[in-house]
This record gives sequence, C-alpha cells and structure tokens, in this order.
Amino acid sequence: MTEPIVRLNGVTKRIGSKTLIDQLTLDLPPGEVFGFLGPNGAGKTTTIRMMVGLMKMTSGEITIDGFSITKDYQKAIRRVGAIVENPEMYKYLTGYQNLVHYARMIPGIPAERIEEVVRLVGLEGRIHDKVRTYSLGMRQRLGVAQAILHRPKLLILDEPTNGLDPAGIRELRDYLRVLAREDGIAIFVSSHLLAEMELMCDRVAIIQNGKLIDVRSIQQAQGENAAVRYLFEVDRLGEALAIAAQSGNSAENAGGGSVAVEADRERIAELNAAFVAAGIKVYGIRAAIKSLEDQFLEVTGGERIG
Repeated sequence: MTEPIVRLNGVTKRIGSKTLIDQLTLDLPPGEVFGFLGPNGAGKTTTIRMMVGLMKMTSGEITIDGFSITKDYQKAIRRVGAIVENPEMYKYLTGYQNLVHYARMIPGIPAERIEEVVRLVGLEGRIHDKVRTYSLGMRQRLGVAQAILHRPKLLILDEPTNGLDPAGIRELRDYLRVLAREDGIAIFVSSHLLAEMELMCDRVAIIQNGKLIDVRSIQQAQGENAAVRYLFEVDRLGEALAIAAQSGNSAENAGGGSVAVEADRERIAELNAAFVAAGIKVYGIRAAIKSLEDQFLEVTGGERIG
C-alpha cells in the first residue's frame, strides 16, 4: 500500500473554551486530488493554516512526507506548495521573470525546471508577456507553476477557483488532474463550489463544527447510488405505485409523474415488464444519482457550504 504524503492524526485546535477543530484524522496518498468541504465556520481555513504552520495545534500531529510540521518544520514545509485564493505576482514583470525571481529563493532550481513547469501548466505561448496582460485564469496557472517549482509532494489550494469564469475553472481543473496523475502530487483543495469539486476531486472530506463527519470517493459514491434508485416516468401514477409496492420494492411518488424505486438492475427490468403488462405506459427509466451537493446537504443537515 502507498504511504500517505500527508497524515493528520487527532488534530485539535482550541481557543479558550471554543473547539475549532476536534480530533481530525485524515490520510492523503500521492497522486490524488482531495476535496475539503464544510459549512461556513466548519474549520477549513483553520485546518489549512495548521497544515502550513501558520497556526499552532492544541494537540495532535501533522506529518508531510514523514516530517512533523511541529518538530521538523523546515523539512516538512519544503515539501509543500500553496496558493491561498488569488496568487500574488509582480504584474510589471513577465510570467517567466516572476518564476525566475521565485526560483532564486530556493537553492537548486535549474532553468530547465522553470521551462518544465511552464509546459505543465500550458503557458508556453504567453510566459514572456507581462503578467498585467494575463487573465485571472492565466494568473492562477502561473501561481500553480510557482507553487510546484520546487517539486512539492503536497499542493494546498484554498478556494483556487475564486473569480474565475467557467473556462478558467475548467482549465485549472484539467491542469490539477494532470499534476496529480503525472507528477504524483497530493493536491488538497478547499472550495465552496460543490459541482466543481465533484468534477475535480477523487475523494472529498466533509467537516462540520470542526469534526470530520464523512470521507467518500466521488466515483464510488456515484457507482453505488446508480444501482440503487431509479425513476420510472409513467402515465398512471397511482397504479404504478401499487404494482411496485405489490412486487416488494420500496417505491414513492417522486413528482412529475415519476415513481422512484429502490431496487437492483434485474428487479428494475422485471418491474418495467409488470408495468407494461398492466397497460401502463413507461415513457422513461433513469438512474437517480445523488450529486455531491445532495450528499453534502444530507450529511450536514442542510447547512450552507462556505
């Protein structure tokens, strides 16, 4: 089994009598885009601040590539790249000059590495233009390039899609997936855009009131739900509900002339045949997959994301 790049073990943060983070335990493997979700005030930003050493933990341990953020801070933080909201760049310099400037701060980054990260984020055609001429999406990509110059094992992004238009969000999402897949970086993303996180992430963690309440795989959750709940669009709703109930399936009125049935694929075929035999017209059958937003609201009791 692959050793996690990041390990949070029993991380707790208290200020006075208030507990901001309560016994948070998480593992992040390499090559995964990991989403971090929670309602307003759930503790997302506090967690990120502790991960990068900007806030002390009350108790617990955070290790990055085996190094403790409290005991071996310099070694741990060298393995981290981070962007918090919009990356700050020198707008009067070119993108390339900005990267050269940042590279000088860390010994051992050759010119070839700068060229490599420029290609990785797809800025070859504009890297020698002044940053003030860049779109927000291009500045985000330049920020990612700067954050990965030193080959970090962990990339932390706090609200990385803030202010981006749909094309910019898609660009950033695509580059993050390439980074995770090709460079094996663990990417930790905090965002309030649930639909975007569903497209971007491999797994998501949901916290509420400082406590971890769920970690789920996006693909796994979708696959499981797809085989559980189906919607039949029919012409005689009452009769269809009665037939579904008689056949031993859990059925309910889903509105819009549809019957919702929880059953496996084989039973769905049998139920469709029963409807047709009874003279009920079936206009459509579709799997009702729960979106990440549905799942989030389910586990948080409807609290707003933020």
